[in-house]
Amino acid sequence: MQILKGMKDVFYEDMDKYTHIVEVSSSVLKKYGYSRISTPILEEYELFKRSSGEESDVVSKEMYDFNDKGDRHIALRPEGTAGIVRAYLENKLNKVEASTKWFYYGTMYRYEAPQKGRFREFNQIGIENFGQRHPLVDASIIKMGIEILEKLGLKDLVVEINSLGDSKTLKDYTKKLKEYLLENYDKLSPTSKIRVEKNPLRVLDSKEDSDIILNAPKIREFYSEESLAYFNEVLEYLEKMEVKYEINEKLVRGLDYYSDTVFEIKSSNLGAQSTVLAGGRYDRLLENFSGKKIPAIGFAAGIERLMLLLEEKSYKAKLEKVFIVYFDETKDYLFKVIKELENSLVEINYELEAKNFSNQMKKANKWGADKVIILGVDEIQKGVVSIKDFNNNTQEEISFDKIKEVK
Repeated sequence: MQILKGMKDVFYEDMDKYTHIVEVSSSVLKKYGYSRISTPILEEYELFKRSSGEESDVVSKEMYDFNDKGDRHIALRPEGTAGIVRAYLENKLNKVEASTKWFYYGTMYRYEAPQKGRFREFNQIGIENFGQRHPLVDASIIKMGIEILEKLGLKDLVVEINSLGDSKTLKDYTKKLKEYLLENYDKLSPTSKIRVEKNPLRVLDSKEDSDIILNAPKIREFYSEESLAYFNEVLEYLEKMEVKYEINEKLVRGLDYYSDTVFEIKSSNLGAQSTVLAGGRYDRLLENFSGKKIPAIGFAAGIERLMLLLEEKSYKAKLEKVFIVYFDETKDYLFKVIKELENSLVEINYELEAKNFSNQMKKANKWGADKVIILGVDEIQKGVVSIKDFNNNTQEEISFDKIKEVK
């Protein structure tokens, strides 16, 4: 029996990293008023088709979708936003809350070629903010993403940012871009030739057609006054927050629901810059679903990608490892000591069966113990324990009532 291609078991060091990322991210997000939401892994296929766009790579190529026993067309979620939007609207929270701020983490599925840091089953952590439209919100969310990454130990972070403008901007720009691409159709890669007809904006993601894209019309030429003013104000807030950014006019993101601000945060921790967190504003998505204008913005980060970037010192548990040496005649004392240590910030280990002193010390050393608590007959009679510190190569006796201070 072997694991399916593109799947991965997570244990030991990888689980330590996963837990660390979730805990650090959650603490930052809760600080800014975000509460956790969990949505089903299975949703109706139509939800993702309507949100991501039928011609997007996610829907057209990468969905795990099938008919269930009730002949319903369902899918494993490929991303987090659609399900959370569904939950927000289905529970009519727009009628009872002026704004809703949620964060999530969990498993997603996409049928694509596995590669380093990317699997068919993968995990994301992200946020969704409903009901707030203001340049300060956009800038603050980007700054919050940076704070999470910095607390995880990532350095040299750069924000790439762009604006897709409003509906008219996108309509006019898409028309002009398509005309330009058709003029250069014979020079385009096979993939881009397909995208020209289905969604010309996708061609801007192509690495094969960089020369053609370089001379393509720029979206800034199509901004309305309101769109331009909004984008400039976002940039001004980023500058006030001392966030380094670069405008990337080719940045459009991979899903159909984005408008106005889109961004990617990149890190050079792996050498070449790579995207570790990305998102943007998607006001049009909720309007398409509900018929009501409800502003929304969010971001997501791939947990596996973050796991690759973590340095050992940033996630390793800070708990001291304490090994307890005992003997047959001091076994009752062992349980009393364990009881005293149960609220201490230490990791405890001991033999299941009492062995000779030498064997237990070898086990402690092999385990990587920082300290060894020795429980001999003499210690019981004196009401103390002996503590050997492997790091400092020292040994001392402390009274039983001070065991809780071991750390």
